[in-house]
Parts: sequence; C-alpha cells; structure tokens
Amino acid sequence: MEYDYDVFTIGGGSGGVRAARMSSTAGAKVGLVELPYAAISSATAGGLGGTCVIRGCVPKKLLVYGAAFEAEFRDAVGFGWDHGESAPTFSWERLIAAKTTEIERLNGIYGRILDNAGVDKFEGVGKVTGPHEVTVTTVDGVATKYSAKTILLAPGGRAWYPSIPGADLGITSDEALAFEKQPKRVLVIGGGYIAVEFAGIFAGLGSDVEIMYRADLPLRGFDEEVRQTVANNLEGRGIVVRDGVNPLKISKNDDGSLSVETDAAGVIETDCVMWATGRVPNTDRPDLGLKEIGVELDAKGAVVVDEYSKTTVDSIYAVGDVTNRVNLTPVALMEGMAFKDTVVRGIPTKPDYENIPSAVFCQPPVATVGMTEAQAIAAGHTCDVYTSTFTPMKISLAGRVEKAFMKLIVDVDTDKVIGCHMVGPDSAEIMQGLGIALKCGATKKQFDSCVGIHPSSAEEFVTMRDATRRVGPNAEKK
Repeated sequence: MEYDYDVFTIGGGSGGVRAARMSSTAGAKVGLVELPYAAISSATAGGLGGTCVIRGCVPKKLLVYGAAFEAEFRDAVGFGWDHGESAPTFSWERLIAAKTTEIERLNGIYGRILDNAGVDKFEGVGKVTGPHEVTVTTVDGVATKYSAKTILLAPGGRAWYPSIPGADLGITSDEALAFEKQPKRVLVIGGGYIAVEFAGIFAGLGSDVEIMYRADLPLRGFDEEVRQTVANNLEGRGIVVRDGVNPLKISKNDDGSLSVETDAAGVIETDCVMWATGRVPNTDRPDLGLKEIGVELDAKGAVVVDEYSKTTVDSIYAVGDVTNRVNLTPVALMEGMAFKDTVVRGIPTKPDYENIPSAVFCQPPVATVGMTEAQAIAAGHTCDVYTSTFTPMKISLAGRVEKAFMKLIVDVDTDKVIGCHMVGPDSAEIMQGLGIALKCGATKKQFDSCVGIHPSSAEEFVTMRDATRRVGPNAEKK
C-alpha cells in the first residue's frame, strides 16, 4: 500500500523531534505536527522543543542560574569582596525577558533542524483517525487527512493539580516561568523535584517562600538521606517548610492575596500559590482519538507500550512522557533513537533504562545514579554504605552553614558500586561521569584506585574508605 508518509509524528518535543529527524535522515519520509509556540501553556499552546525547551528544563535552569547569584553575592563578602554602599539589585522583568528571548531562539533552531532533515512540519493539532491515518487541523480550522505506514505519538505531558475549591486560583510551573511581575509571597504545594526547584528559584530571587507537602520529607523516591539533606537545605535558605500538610481550599481576598486552608497548618496567607503536584500524560487534551482505534491507556491515561515502544495497535508507537515510563528529556531522546532503529532501519532496539543518571536543580542541587539504599535492600543486595558530609570549600569562608552530602552503595558480593548520590555544588556535572562508571560495572576497588582531583568535592567519591554501615539480608555476616 502507498502511504503519504513512512512515519507521521504527533508532537514536537524532545522525543518527537529526535525520532522524526533521525528517521528522515535514515531515509524515511516523515511528517510532524505540533501546535504553534506560546510562552504560557494553554489548551492551544505548543511549540517545537516541547516542555523541556519552552516551559521546562531549559527556562527553569536559566532561572536557577539567576537565583543562585543571591547566595553567591553574600558568600563573596567572606572572600574579601565588598558590595559598597548598596546591595546588588535584581530585575525580574529583565530576567524573564532574557529567558523568553532565548527560548524563542531555541524554538526556531528546532524548526530549522527539522527543515534541514527534510521533515514536513505542520502547525496544528493531530488526531489519529485510523491505524494508518492522522487528521491534522491547523490553527485556522482546516482539517486534512494524511496516511502513514507508522504513526508515532509524542505529545508529552502537562502539569496536574487536585480538584479542591479554588484550585484554579493557583498557577503551575508553566505560568511561573512567564510571570510578568514577581510575587512577594509564594506558597509552593508539592514535594517533588519541580516543587523544590521553584521554591529555590523564588527564594533566591527575593520572594518570601513556603513549601508544603503531604509527606514527611521532599523528593519521594530518592535516597532517604538525600531527602533529609534537601529538607535541611530548604530551611537553611530561609524557606518555610511545612511537611505533613494538605491544602483543603483556596480563597481570594479583597486585596488580591490568597488564603489557603490546610488540614494541619491552619490558614496560610500568600500572594501566589504554585501547584507542583505532578504531571499527567497528554492523551486527552487535545483529543488524540486513541481509544476509538484501540490504543490502550493505563489508569493514569498513559499510552501502554511494549519494550520496543509499540502500542496495542501494531502501526502505532509512542515515546516520551506520554508513556509515563521514565519522564526525563534524555530518556525521550533515547526512546526516539530506538524507535528509528526499530521501525526505520529494521533493527529491533529496546531503550535501556538501567542506571539512568538524573539531577534535581534545587539549591544546592541533587544528582543520583543507580539504586537508593532502600531499593538495594528490597532487591536482596547486602551492601556496604559509604557516606560523607562536609562543608564545600566554595563556601568555607562565607560563614554560611550548608553541608554537601555524598553516598556510595556497594554490593558486598560483587564489590560493584550500584548507587551514587550527592547533594552539593556541581553535583550534576560530577554525576554524569559516575553514570558512565556504573554503566561499565565499576567496582569499589576501581573507585579506590582512581586518583582524586584535589582540591575538589568530586574527589570525595574516590577517597571514602571506611563503610558507614552494612545493610541488607546478610548484613550481620562478615
């Protein structure tokens, strides 16, 4: 059968663009549909680059960099610098304008990347109307049907918040990245990585910040000692931490401020509520038409796929956050590459989810690769755990009390390092190299044999000689 396209991709985020570009380069005829760029998310907002480039990783990291200067200005005094009569001043409007200019530049680059690869781009909404058919509706309402041998779903995800009275008075990270004016008081609701990152951003840029989450510690799923260190650092940076608290209702006051009723902390007055309570797959907004053609969705609305990213319809695949596997930009890129190999090149390729490094850009940042201590024990490993807590040299003269934390988890039977965790300056940069080491199956003996770079925080990972404790099913045996 003749098709208009070999591959038609719905979604122009990281996974969709990578899969489309590489599939076209490999010889396939490829089409891709994405909504037009918009700085603030809405039902009609989109843009090539997707969540990561437009309203996620990239703009957030730019704001993280901006927020970090506040602490560094204060630290500089301990190293002999004098700010003079007046302290440095900050312009929220100038930062947001510079951020927006950069995002618009990147959005244009993504468009040129697809053009150079020979991908046909469409601005609008794509709906699957058959196993080999996509109907594209442009922004002016014109609908056109295209046939495709293979359809790739890559529409990503979106922010979610609970349905409590007044919930819509709050914002999500989408709007927080495009605020025209900085709020004086901010309440961040949530304990995940987006929550702790934005709490640090707002606090570093001068807002009075509170963070509320229902658990006893932030960053559920991360190593327990990492979580405790992050909680301590949030408070150390002047953020009010309210753990074990849930919001019940949000009301708007006559002066425009907000009152948040809670179950365990009374009523909190603030100027802005930011929801950071998770994300959900974009399978229902706009309607992709998946249920009608037999694409199975799980209870959270994610597209169900096999180990090769194929859905329950043989001609339809899915990558990225819409599958709710590992929701990280580099993972979507990996899945897009595996799709190209499997579908276009005919070489069945499974994405590899083992030992994926990740980072949380709170202040100071968190980085991790491999198992947490709890995961290692649950998997039946008996482990030696090595930990180190210290004041980074970078702030040693600043008079600021803030500890870096490092942790290695070593399987006793094989001597392999199966988990690395860090909280502290440059942790993401350090962890990328350790991720390679774990992928190669490095042992603790090999870590110990590596000469450290002195003086650096990174050298601590190759100088921890004495185990803090032994844990696991055979921990009592020596």
